[in-house]
Amino acid sequence: MTGPTPTTATAPAPFPDHDVERRRAARALLAHPLLTTRDDDFRLVRKHAAELGGWFADQAGWRLTVDAETARLVKKPAALDDATRPARAPKTKVPFTRRRYVLLCLALAVLERSESQTTLGRLAEGVLTGATDPALAQAGITFGMARREERADLVAVVRLLLSWGVLTRVQGDEEAFVADSGNDVLYDVDRRVSGGLLATSRGASTVTADSFEERLTALAAEPLPETEDLRLRSLRHAMTRRLLDDPVVYYADLTEAERAYLVNQRVTITRRITELTGMIAEMRAEGIAMVDPDDTLTDVRMPEQGTDGHVTLLIATKIATDGTAPTLAELTGFVRAQAKTHASYWRKTATEPAAAADLAEQAVAKLEALNLVMRLPDEHSRTRIHPRSALMRFAMAEPTIKKAEDHP
Repeated sequence: MTGPTPTTATAPAPFPDHDVERRRAARALLAHPLLTTRDDDFRLVRKHAAELGGWFADQAGWRLTVDAETARLVKKPAALDDATRPARAPKTKVPFTRRRYVLLCLALAVLERSESQTTLGRLAEGVLTGATDPALAQAGITFGMARREERADLVAVVRLLLSWGVLTRVQGDEEAFVADSGNDVLYDVDRRVSGGLLATSRGASTVTADSFEERLTALAAEPLPETEDLRLRSLRHAMTRRLLDDPVVYYADLTEAERAYLVNQRVTITRRITELTGMIAEMRAEGIAMVDPDDTLTDVRMPEQGTDGHVTLLIATKIATDGTAPTLAELTGFVRAQAKTHASYWRKTATEPAAAADLAEQAVAKLEALNLVMRLPDEHSRTRIHPRSALMRFAMAEPTIKKAEDHP
């Protein structure tokens, strides 16, 4: 007996899988350790905060704090001597100078004491007042706002604070301040966000060391492990941090204890990272790289479109193929020659002779940030660009042409 023909109805779309949501939230935190309600994935981070907090604390030793308005993953680097990831001006992507870093600290100090709203003019006045500290003068650092370049430095700091959510622009435009047109800019100040920026093991005011390296070490210092279990946990934290943060982890860069631990535990550690983030482990004799198939968990991409990306790829291919360690001057000459070859594809300013040095330096800096090359002095004190193992994938070989087999 045949029943009535069932009607066709569209079933409601299923909710995202729990693991998919958690992975998206974890990736959001790794890409942007400070999230606010204006970020798309903030809701997911709040939803999975307990699981994520437990994972990061146990595997990497990182603390996750989440409230109704902010989520902060307090990351600590495994290595303190990596200078390849500076703060960058949001608009121009130019790395921060020493002057801008000091301005950033002074601006945060001013905002800590300001009202819930402030203006760029008042912020500038507070920074100039703070800059009168004799310690800054002794360090050779002075500030003024008379010149356009000086005002541009403060605006770069303000725009970084805007990108972090410390400030929210209410009215005005920073370019008017740079041009000294007399127009001011009004901001809302979110102290909840600014209060979560500091990621140190102790207060900066408690550090009395003299040199920068000693102060940095003291700020990031963690208790020494007293038992075997604590020692192993410390190694797990250090290796997980490296694999999450560094493009490539070379065994040669590790201490003997770190190398032995990672070799023994590499499958377990990388599997856990893959389960959380979706990154895939690429294990080689020289080390390990966690590769992101989506190419979103990185601030430095390669290959990359555009003139700068093409120059970087050309330099990488040349160094890997030649197997040599050129100087920056030699690479500048190489870029100058390539500019003639690719003039119809590169942006017009890149083909000017003076642009070659900047293009070469930017390309080498990117390769260095990706841990594909390293700068080392030779016997004549000239800095040479040495290839690292992972760069060899960009080497080109002469093509091998095989004859087609005869078919009956």
